[in-house]
Amino acid sequence: MRFRKNAGLDTSQVEDRRGSGSSMGMPGGPIAVGGGGVGLLVVVAFVLIQALSGGGAAGSTQTSSDLAQSCRTGADANAREDCRIVGVVNSVQQYWSKTLPQYEIAKTVFFSGATSTGCGQASTDVGPFYCPADKQVYIDLGFFDELRSQFGARGGPFAEAYVLAHEYGHHVQDLAGTLARAQSDRQGPQSGSVRTELQADCLAGVWANHAQQTGFITGVTQADIADALDAAAAVGDDRIQSETQGQSNPETWTHGSSKQRDPWFTAGFKSGKLAGCDTFKGSI
Repeated sequence: MRFRKNAGLDTSQVEDRRGSGSSMGMPGGPIAVGGGGVGLLVVVAFVLIQALSGGGAAGSTQTSSDLAQSCRTGADANAREDCRIVGVVNSVQQYWSKTLPQYEIAKTVFFSGATSTGCGQASTDVGPFYCPADKQVYIDLGFFDELRSQFGARGGPFAEAYVLAHEYGHHVQDLAGTLARAQSDRQGPQSGSVRTELQADCLAGVWANHAQQTGFITGVTQADIADALDAAAAVGDDRIQSETQGQSNPETWTHGSSKQRDPWFTAGFKSGKLAGCDTFKGSI
């Protein structure tokens, strides 16, 4: 995966708080949604991921205005990780804006250490997540190092893109009013929480199908898709629990197993349509 060199990046979709983190306690307030170690969770995930991921890597003290100066084109996205994430955010939101008339642009917030959110205080231990209260995505870019070192994923630019696309899948769910399905049924292999997370994986796959049509990304290969699938599998509940607890307990799953996550991303990627992402019907 590469970015079109002359593609213009819109840094107004990203707020850079790196270097301004502070200490805090457990988050409170509305439920935040993310996914597994790759930021993919609901409230339980806040607690789960704190136990699973170590501290995030410290970021720079760059400000949003600095980011605007540094991340102007696709060439910058090809050269720098933070600019690459700006480009991914732009691509994902370009797709959903054209696909869904009711879509609303949501910012991604870069932070290091800890930050305040509409869902309460959050630390880097939480992993990437979406907060429905303020409709923003939060990520410490150091998480991508943890994805490789702690979760055993291969990593790579498209694996990183999958993480952001999954979180924006939660934003799409929020706008559609489906996030509430996770709140009353939070654990178990067929739970509302797992179905919500798998649907976000599928929505990430839908974007991946159309990524090259957004005007930002080019050269998506099967190897890139394999990296995204590898990242999804790396944060499956069964794999994380087996590695951290020595065994897996399906009744406590909140995000789905590795075997569940892979096919739902694939379903979205192959169909390229929202209609292919109904995880709330039948067995998953």
